[in-house]
Amino acid sequence: MANHKSALKRIRNSEVKRLRNRYQHKTTRNAIKKLKGAEKKEAETMFPSVVSMIDKLAKNNIIHANKASNLKSKLAKHVASL
Repeated sequence: MANHKSALKRIRNSEVKRLRNRYQHKTTRNAIKKLKGAEKKEAETMFPSVVSMIDKLAKNNIIHANKASNLKSKLAKHVASL
């Protein structure tokens, strides 16, 4: 167990951040799955918001920047091929 007040606070903060990151990552993954299963019209309207979610994850280092680029590229190809 932690012996310092600052260490206890760090434990609390990191747990809150971990849960927030997990929620955002899961929400984005669900949005990607929904976009992949959508029809052309719906996919085109969803695409900008999903790309925005992916960019936010990359900005906050929840996912790597290269992974974000790869995801966006694959989604753009998918939407274009519909």
